[in-house]
Amino acid sequence: MRLLTLALALLVALPVTTPAHAQDKLTLILDWFVNPNHGPIVIAQERGYFAAQGLEVEVIAPADPSAPPKMVAAGKADLALSYQPQLHLQVAEGLPLVRVGTLIASPLNCLLVLDSSPIKSIAELKGAKIGFSVAGVEEALLAAIFRPHGFGLDDVEMINVNWSLGPSVMSGQVDAVLGAYRNFELNQMDIEGQPGRCFFLEEEGVPPYDELIYVANADTRNDDAILRFLRATELATQYIVNHPDESWEIFKSTSAELDDELNKRAWTDTLPRFALRPSAVDSARYAGFEAFLAEAGLIDTVRPVSELAIDLGAE
Repeated sequence: MRLLTLALALLVALPVTTPAHAQDKLTLILDWFVNPNHGPIVIAQERGYFAAQGLEVEVIAPADPSAPPKMVAAGKADLALSYQPQLHLQVAEGLPLVRVGTLIASPLNCLLVLDSSPIKSIAELKGAKIGFSVAGVEEALLAAIFRPHGFGLDDVEMINVNWSLGPSVMSGQVDAVLGAYRNFELNQMDIEGQPGRCFFLEEEGVPPYDELIYVANADTRNDDAILRFLRATELATQYIVNHPDESWEIFKSTSAELDDELNKRAWTDTLPRFALRPSAVDSARYAGFEAFLAEAGLIDTVRPVSELAIDLGAE
């Protein structure tokens, strides 16, 4: 979604290990520029886990962060990184997408204020200016957060700050922003000497969800190759968990832009968020979020989980 300082000139594909024999090829479009959220992908590439699974994986950072799922739906890529909330909306719109794996298994999004802000509770946001970057789902999230406190979206001023989330809070343009990542914006603001404070969505009435997921074309996907891709990223995640320092050294060595204090802090904060079983589906989580969006009026029909997410390892 938005990674502020991290959105540097990093339009590079990750190195690919070239085996001596022919390999199946997969194209993966990231959600944003390469960053610590993509740790298992980078480590799988660098340690040869993809090659060992008989795969040649081309990893591409998008010029337009909204494009990856559309490219998969159009058959222009095999996999894309996307977000569970967006998947529900895109399937409802008729895009032939399905979740085939999970990268980040818990919300990263948070409602962010300055640590020095007089706003100490959700109730104190009534009448506030709130910045956002993506319309649609974020309004539903805010409505769910506000409802228990007796007010709604009409009681706040919504301001589109694009991707300038942390800076808009630090400059006083808005009182709070929704869409900030707790593993990035909090670290960035602390580094810049204006610490932030998060209200965590899953503690404020929003159903838990998977932040980053792999989506494939529901009609044309290559299940065998995708399952091998997920096995490779599972091995990479295990390596990261077992060897956090060594894996950071490998990760940062892939690009000079990654070797800085923000990425180092974000790496540490992201480790507990990686899905240890990337192919597994929490059906109740997907059913619950589908019902949540239907109640918010963002989708017109509640679809079965099988139309949203599948576990290729169970088939």
